[in-house]
Amino acid sequence: MNKYICLILVGIFCVACNNSNKNKTLNNNQNQVGNKKFTKVEIQKLLDKGFKILEMVDQKTKDTILMQQYFMAFLKKGKDSTQSNKTGDSLQRLHLAHLKKMYDLGYADISGPIGDLGDIRGITIYNVPTLEMADSLANSDPSVKAGRLQIELHPWWAAKGTSLR
Repeated sequence: MNKYICLILVGIFCVACNNSNKNKTLNNNQNQVGNKKFTKVEIQKLLDKGFKILEMVDQKTKDTILMQQYFMAFLKKGKDSTQSNKTGDSLQRLHLAHLKKMYDLGYADISGPIGDLGDIRGITIYNVPTLEMADSLANSDPSVKAGRLQIELHPWWAAKGTSLR
């Protein structure tokens, strides 16, 4: 029962989006994705930090869409997932604290559990410039270190500034 409650809590506190720039006006130096606009300066800052980005034009709306490479971490059942309930509960609390820290520091944009009990237990989208950085952050999770989870990482492209609906 505790596992299900923890899984639900992960999903609740890790889903968020930031639409703080809705009121900017669009001009020739900006690029728009939904309600978010990106200036050439903001785009250059992303490039300077090492992010991979590309601009695409939506054929229907003719809007320029800023695509960014993110890293999707699949949190899979680890080789040592048979800890006692007490140890498992402790690792789960540490795992949730790790995910919250990744979100608070801006390294992860969204995390959540998978709704079945298969080998893939959850997903985290890392908003960092390199696979190596995503790998380091994902593998610093206490549940990964303990062998309860293991990480499988993949590059993933999405329109910057979009949100779930």
